Amino acid sequence: MKALAISLCAFALVAGAQTQQRAADRAGMPGSRAADRVTREVRHELVMLPYYGVFDNLAFKVDGSTVTLMGQVTRPTLKSDAEHVVKDIEGVEKVNNQIEVLPLSTMDDQIRMATYRAVYGTPGLDRYGLNAVPPIHIIVANGKVNLEGVVATEADKNLAGVKANGVSGVFSVTNNLRVEARDSK
Repeated sequence: MKALAISLCAFALVAGAQTQQRAADRAGMPGSRAADRVTREVRHELVMLPYYGVFDNLAFKVDGSTVTLMGQVTRPTLKSDAEHVVKDIEGVEKVNNQIEVLPLSTMDDQIRMATYRAVYGTPGLDRYGLNAVPPIHIIVANGKVNLEGVVATEADKNLAGVKANGVSGVFSVTNNLRVEARDSK
């Protein structure tokens, strides 16, 4: 069975998964509806975690009845909470928790806040901060910044990278932001 991978902050990928689901249904692939249901439920449960925020990145992969959790979190409790809520989903028999807990560091905390202000305080990017879970996630480990998530345009992606690069104390920035797929009609 084909494994589905979805990053929680990549709402555009959900539409892509739904398109794949419709194609699988037309091809008559067994179990594809169940996998789609599990994927939707896992995504929903993870997004609803109370301490999931802009400085965390959760992703997962569904392969049959096994869910692999991936990403980075700032709190160890978020890692265990994610595993517990996914285990309770009907159709999930095994959870492989590969979520990395980021190291505690006052310097990294300062970089997180400065990067947040630089990115979300920029006109044009400030609109992304209005969501309950903002779509641009700022992951900081040992002074290295990774930008994860989805933005509407290539210009927004580039601007976020430039702003993160301008933060004092940052050693490097990896811009993993994806540009939202737009359906052409």
